[in-house]
Amino acid sequence: MAYTGRCNCGAVTASIAGEPVAVRRCWCRQCQKIAAGGATTNAMFATGDIAFQGSLGSWAYVAESGNTLTQSFCPACATPIMGESSARPQFRTLRLGFLDEPHGLRPTVAIWLDEKPGWALEDPALECYDRQPPAPSPKE
Repeated sequence: MAYTGRCNCGAVTASIAGEPVAVRRCWCRQCQKIAAGGATTNAMFATGDIAFQGSLGSWAYVAESGNTLTQSFCPACATPIMGESSARPQFRTLRLGFLDEPHGLRPTVAIWLDEKPGWALEDPALECYDRQPPAPSPKE
């Protein structure tokens, strides 16, 4: 299945040729800031499977892991689009809200639960990690 994505104003679009290698909910503090206090929900795709049209704005920082994380967004409407890590250049993590419906994707993993607020609930059926899990293998 091919996927597409679009920001709120339509200035940034994407087409994704492959299937995600993982779909995760992330509770790290940086993702909570992006998601107004909740977790972000993200589909991780092979970098080569994604083609963007339009200009992306970005912000980079050094995470607790020592890796540089880059958050990308639409500079016109500020829609969060993706994250990428210097440790995993083979992947891009697209925000599910950026992807066009009906994509049918749903999280199977929850990460960075150590930073989840005490009031937040997580689906106990998900595979859970207190911090960063190992990198997924690209799907063949």
